[in-house]
This record gives sequence, structure tokens and C-alpha cells, in this order.
Amino acid sequence: MRHGSIPGVHGRVRPLTLLGDPCLRERCADVTDFGPGLAALVQDLFATMYAAQGVGLAANQIGVPLRVFVYDCPDDDDVRHLGHVVNPRLVATDGIVLRGPEGCLSLPGLEAGTERYDHAVVEGFTVTGAPVTVQGTGFFARCLQHECDHLAGRVYADRVTGWRGRRLERQIGRAAWSR
Repeated sequence: MRHGSIPGVHGRVRPLTLLGDPCLRERCADVTDFGPGLAALVQDLFATMYAAQGVGLAANQIGVPLRVFVYDCPDDDDVRHLGHVVNPRLVATDGIVLRGPEGCLSLPGLEAGTERYDHAVVEGFTVTGAPVTVQGTGFFARCLQHECDHLAGRVYADRVTGWRGRRLERQIGRAAWSR
């Protein structure tokens, strides 16, 4: 990264879409134009993610219903993973299923134990249209699954069941941003 530009430095911070906005519940459309507008969107996603102190951000979280997400996320070995995926497909999840704390910039201030596989593989494209495959383990695998869920119109709260799910629903109902 020393010789490249820092992601997001040329982007603008956009308002986050919060739970309750219909954009979060719709399946996002595939990107068909790999031009300068897409590059600007990726820069805005990075800028917004960094401003909100997140580790991943999907385009619909800033109100853009396109299949794009960015990430700057460590794995369980504290190895940093930095990048973006356009038109991602979650092609594999395997390993053990772990319940771990999960939050979301679209549900600010909340967190719940959410079950995810500890290994994930995502295929898609870069902003220039080049094919890319991203593999993640541990926390980074959780991030990849979380962002792919967003682009399919789901949030992590949809995966929380039982008493944890009921508690999270009550917390969402009491959250200042949900009113």
C-alpha cells in the first residue's frame, strides 16, 4: 500500500442507511457499468466505512442498490484484508460454525451472537472488471458472509434466533434510530 493510493481518500462520506429503510431489504442489482461512476462509488464506500469505524460496507448501506462491497478487516490471526468486490458470489462456506459477536453500521450500537462458518470464499470482480477471488477465515470470513447477506437483502439480525433474537428485536425497537 505504500506505493498506492489510500482507499477512500478521494471519496465522500455518505449517510448510512439504517434498518427500516427498504433499500436494506431488497436484493441489489448486478453492476453492468465498470466506468468512473463505479470507481467513485467504491471510493465513497471506503470513505464512509472508515468514517463510521467499520470493517466492511455494502453499497445498499449508503442507499445504492448495487452489488458492491468494500472491506478492511482482520482475520483471527490479525492479518489485514483490504479490498472490494463487485458482483460478489459467496461460492463456499465451510469449516465449523461459530457463534460470535456481530454488529452492523446499519444497526448502530447493537450486537448479537450470530452463527457463521469460519471459512468463506467469494468470487466477483474488481472495479476494473478483473476477476477476483477472496478467501477468508475467522472474523474475516464472518465479514465476507455479512456483506454478501446485505447485497441479498438480509441483515445479521435475520440470522439471530431464540432468546438472542427476541432480545435483539427488543433492542432494535428501543433504539433511538429506529423511531
